[in-house]
Amino acid sequence: MSPVAVAADRPLTIYRTRALGTGAELVVTDPGAQVPAARILHEELDRIDRLASRFRDDSEIARLHRAAGRQVRVSDDLLDTVLVALRAAEATDGAVDPTVGRAMERLGYDRDFALVAAGVPGRLPPAHGVPGWRTVAVDVGAATIRIPEGVVLDLGATAKALTADRVAARVGRECGCGALVSLGGDVAVSGAPPGGFAVGLGDDWRVIDDGAGSVAVTDGGLATSGLAVRRWRLGADEVHHIVDPATGRPAVPVWRTVTVAAASCVDANTASTAAMVKGAGAVPWLRARALPARLVTTGGEVITVAPWPDGDPPAPGRP
Repeated sequence: MSPVAVAADRPLTIYRTRALGTGAELVVTDPGAQVPAARILHEELDRIDRLASRFRDDSEIARLHRAAGRQVRVSDDLLDTVLVALRAAEATDGAVDPTVGRAMERLGYDRDFALVAAGVPGRLPPAHGVPGWRTVAVDVGAATIRIPEGVVLDLGATAKALTADRVAARVGRECGCGALVSLGGDVAVSGAPPGGFAVGLGDDWRVIDDGAGSVAVTDGGLATSGLAVRRWRLGADEVHHIVDPATGRPAVPVWRTVTVAAASCVDANTASTAAMVKGAGAVPWLRARALPARLVTTGGEVITVAPWPDGDPPAPGRP
C-alpha cells in the first residue's frame, strides 16, 4: 500500500526513507512540519531498531536472547514492545506468535532481508510447532522478562506497526498537524484532513496498483499482509516470511494479500497477519470481530468483510 492523495483543498507533503529493511513514508498536512516530523520518524525508527532487531548483536533483544533461561530486567520500551506482541498472540489464539524467531532462522531469514532475497542454501525443515507465546514470562511490576533457552523472539511485525502508531501520534501532538505514516505498507493515521488520506491498495507497497483502487483512512490504522514482497528460495523450495506457529513453516498460501482496517496500526497488522495464517478460517474470524477487511485469493478473487465500501473510509475495529 502507498499513500496516493489527500483531500484536494489541502497541501500534501511526503517524506520517504528506508529503515527496518523496508520503505517508510511520512505524509503531513502542514508543509512547514515536514522537517520536525521527519526527525520524529527517524527517532522512532532508530529506537525500535536498537530495541528489537534480531539482526543486531547490540540490540536489547539480542542481549535478552543471550540471557535465555534467566529473568532479565529490561527497559520500559522493550517491555511495552514485548507486551504488545504477547497481546497480539492472545488476541489471535496464537496465530501471530513472537516465538517464531528460531523457525525464521531455520528458513534462512537470519540476517537483513537484502542478504536473503537472492536465496540461501538449505532445505525446508520438518514441520514442528514453535515454543509458543505462553513460554515468555513477563513481570510487569519488576520490568523483567524471561525466555526459555533456545527461544528466539521475532517482534518484527508488531514492532513495526507499533512504531507507525507512535510516529503518527507524536507528529500530531508535537507538530500540530495531520499525519500518515506508512512502514512497508502498514499505515497509521492521526488528524486526517476532511475525507481522510487516500491509500492505494495492492500486492506490493512499492507499487501503486491502479486496478486495486484506494481506500480513505480517517483514523486508526490500515495494514496489508501478503506474499508478494518477502519471498526467497531456501535451496530448492520457495518460502515466505509469514510463519504458521503450528508448523514452524511458511503459512500455506490461501490469500495473496489481506488488508484490514482497525483502531490502530498494531491491531490492523495483527489481524491481517493472523488472517494469512488462518487461511480459509480467516473470513469467519474477521467477521466475528467486525473487522473491515479485503482479502485477495491466490487466484485473484476479491472478498470483502464488514463495511468496505469503495471510496469510503472503513470503520476501524479491533481484533
